[in-house]
Amino acid sequence: MGGQIKFYYDLMSQPSRALYILFKLNKVPFEDNPVALRNGAHLTPEFKDINRFQKVPCIVEDGFKLAESIAILRYLQAKGKISDEWYPKEIKSRARTDEYLEWQHNNTRMACAMYFQKKWLRPMISGKQPDPKTIDKAKELMENCLDAIENIWLADNKFLTGNKINVADLFGACEVEQIRIAGYNPGEGRPKLHAWLNAVRDSANPYYTEAHKFVDKLAQNPSKL
Repeated sequence: MGGQIKFYYDLMSQPSRALYILFKLNKVPFEDNPVALRNGAHLTPEFKDINRFQKVPCIVEDGFKLAESIAILRYLQAKGKISDEWYPKEIKSRARTDEYLEWQHNNTRMACAMYFQKKWLRPMISGKQPDPKTIDKAKELMENCLDAIENIWLADNKFLTGNKINVADLFGACEVEQIRIAGYNPGEGRPKLHAWLNAVRDSANPYYTEAHKFVDKLAQNPSKL
């Protein structure tokens, strides 16, 4: 039997939230190690020794250090800690789930994170107003991605890869939720995406709401970090 997983995360980080929810839903025991990104806790020499990339999330198990949320997901699934319900074993269901997880890197994650950073995070940190043209370009990219979720991924399904929730939905929804902090309502004009976000929250509660407590708070009062 291995030692308890040390989980390093910040609930303001989208993939951190996805893994946090997944751990809770699968009853994966872990040592709680929150890392305050806003205070630069990830930039310390001590944290660099834990994750050479100095980012969250990451885990340590019996001295084995692993970064990148999808790598962590697959590692834990291979060890039998993630149920087939959340990361399917059946080959075609797994392939469809992986299809979204691979697509997300250059779509949901990149587009939503870029808009969030340019519209809200960087101006909040610097105190400077963002360039409107830069925001418009980021918004267009993000909206193209959201429209793809609405019209392609959710065209015939309740969830991203079928009519049952799995880990693809957790990772996708956590990315989309982030842009609410920047004052953008992703479900407006996208009824399928709106219903999907609600279904993911309902299916993954109470842990989904628990993981999004800061996001929900900032979406109501975005002037405070």
